[in-house]
Amino acid sequence: MSNTTALKRRIGSVKNTRQITKAMELVAASKMKRAQAQAQATREYRVSAQGILSRLAGITDVSNNPLFSVRDTKTHMVMLISSDLGLAGGYDANVFKKFTAMMKENSKHKVKTIAVGKKAGQFVSRLKEVDMASAYGMFSDHPSPADIRPAITDILKRYEEGSIDKASIIYTEFISNLTQEVRVIDLLPAKVEKQEKVSELEVAIFEPNIDEIVEDAVLRLIEVQVWQAVLESLASEYSMRMVAMKNASDNAKDIIDDLTLEYNTARQSVITQEIAEIVGGAEAVSQL
Repeated sequence: MSNTTALKRRIGSVKNTRQITKAMELVAASKMKRAQAQAQATREYRVSAQGILSRLAGITDVSNNPLFSVRDTKTHMVMLISSDLGLAGGYDANVFKKFTAMMKENSKHKVKTIAVGKKAGQFVSRLKEVDMASAYGMFSDHPSPADIRPAITDILKRYEEGSIDKASIIYTEFISNLTQEVRVIDLLPAKVEKQEKVSELEVAIFEPNIDEIVEDAVLRLIEVQVWQAVLESLASEYSMRMVAMKNASDNAKDIIDDLTLEYNTARQSVITQEIAEIVGGAEAVSQL
């Protein structure tokens, strides 16, 4: 009897857990749809911003701009985007694995980190060879460009002062509900793609001047790259959490089925034993 009671309690406990994981799956699915729509809507803007900067760079010497200056890398700043919460499968682990691999490849460089997300802050704080410059919680479900501006301002200031020689960002790009890939983008020094076609901007008149316009375009390009990385990371996080919670719900259902079968078997054994005892007692009475 005690065995069936314990099994019944375990079945109830697993059912409660399954209700929680199912609710988390539905919440993650709802948030993932919104984040996915945001990430896909702004991808074209990033491409267009890069194209405009390349066209501007084709009609002026951008090497005079300090944000384009290439120097020997002694200090590398990395913005690491993770989540605040767990239960998202390998989302955080994949980002941290990429960051660790980058450190091994560039072991001679001093690394400074801007951690975005509590999980990244906890991970970086355990690494003695990494200097954590600043840490931010992961942005809300509806982030705005103002949320990322302090981090961008910090990176630009350090680069212009010369305290860092290179800046990169590690994030997870959303490809589909089942596929997400960790990406590394170099923010600074700024780069432009080569334009084979002569730009029609050569005959344009710029106010106040082309150099100031290029500088402002570079700032906007860096901002949109970080902004897009945040949106891609949010979509990836919710997608991986949705899949993880679905797997957890399916596993809980399998456990419930196994425990229910075991419970029915144990219960049937108890009933059979009770019947046997009753029959045996009846035969003993009849022989008196």
